[in-house]
Amino acid sequence: MTLFDDLQRLLGVDQVQDSAQAEAFLRDRHGRFVGRVAAAVHPRDTAEVAAVVRLCGRHAAPIVVQGGNTGLMGAATPDASGRAVLLLLDRLNRVRQIDTDNDTLTVEAGCILQQVQEAARAAGRLFPLSLGAEGSCTLGGNLGTNAGGVAVLRYGNARELTLGLEVVTADGQVWDGLRGLRKDNTGYDLRDLFIGSEGTLGIITAATLKLFPLPAGQCTAFLAFASLARAVAFLSHARRGFGAGLTAFELLSVDCLRLLREQFPASPLPFPDLEQPWYALLELSDHQDEAHARALFEQVLGDALENDLLVDARIAASLAQGEALWRLRETMSDAQKRAGQNMKHDISVPVSRIVEFVESTDALLQRHFPGVRNYTFGHLGDGNLHYNVAHAPGRSVAEHMADYAALSRLVHDSAHAHGGSISAEHGIGQRKRDLLARYKSPVELELMRRIKQALDPRGLLNPGKVLPEASA
Repeated sequence: MTLFDDLQRLLGVDQVQDSAQAEAFLRDRHGRFVGRVAAAVHPRDTAEVAAVVRLCGRHAAPIVVQGGNTGLMGAATPDASGRAVLLLLDRLNRVRQIDTDNDTLTVEAGCILQQVQEAARAAGRLFPLSLGAEGSCTLGGNLGTNAGGVAVLRYGNARELTLGLEVVTADGQVWDGLRGLRKDNTGYDLRDLFIGSEGTLGIITAATLKLFPLPAGQCTAFLAFASLARAVAFLSHARRGFGAGLTAFELLSVDCLRLLREQFPASPLPFPDLEQPWYALLELSDHQDEAHARALFEQVLGDALENDLLVDARIAASLAQGEALWRLRETMSDAQKRAGQNMKHDISVPVSRIVEFVESTDALLQRHFPGVRNYTFGHLGDGNLHYNVAHAPGRSVAEHMADYAALSRLVHDSAHAHGGSISAEHGIGQRKRDLLARYKSPVELELMRRIKQALDPRGLLNPGKVLPEASA
């Protein structure tokens, strides 16, 4: 029996597809990576996932796990050999348990993130992980990449939002670690090992997540700053004034807003004249009431205006206005796509070094690639910037993208020199795999390889992802 035949016998004909039938799943979101598979399978539960893994082990077939296929690093795309089995978790989409006394929610890895948010809200709770792809990305993918999003400033990354996991190991065993405990000092923290491993150490099939009270009041504002340094200083001011209520602080350069106006002229901007070089979207969540939130919001902003930290502010007068402000931030990816391909860099540096990083890197790029345009935006509150670079006027997109390796090396070298990371929330996948040897120490890489060897000695889980070749 072939592997394909064995999979059909194990799962049923309707749960197994050949490479042609699975074509929609064989390329990443941006079409950079395209693969082939021996089969694509849709198991219905954790037991079937484990059975597929054991069967693939007998055939020595690699396994690539895919959720919503919204990743940006090619981590969920198989290679072109046609040997791999693509494990699609779309049918593992059940909410298993909600415990409001313990403030936990247990869900399967194939649940769409928005479905998880709605399940929490229906129980009168908040699950705060939020990102642009939340209507199509899955929880398993969020955990596999340790996703961040817009509320990391207050609630943390996916790792901080997870108490327990259920994982299928490389040899097809099931680890049931779905414990809703906030304190458990009984040895190594296996949960943190699997989160962020991008399917290379085990297959996450379910998770127990932290829930939070729903905010009683929220305030949103769009702010204008005379400099990036003033924006960073305002962030410290807002932390002191709002405390734990500071939920989001999203930075956008004036060039980002110009791009939004160019690509979406029907969408009004809070500051149509765009006279300042930097802007930010600010959100406060309050657990007392709307009036208290509003009073605190206005006091902190008023103090900032008096102390010259802030040039101007547009406070949303309603939920609809607040949502309109958030749409500006959320449409940045679409605006860039409409304008033509650019070089995207998902980097992080300490907040205290952001001004130095941006100013020095902008100047560095202008010396080496005159005229390039920077679209810098992102989660200033946690130091994660999307430092994106578009072609210079008069130069084609193709000519610009031909410089991708050289330009991106300058950006990544600068982030590293400023104590930062070349991947803040998108992961490594196959796109950044070979960069790790430049930015991680030999000791760090060797420790990672030892962990991979211990948990997946045959190297069948998502091969070719995350870890560079030992000789690199």
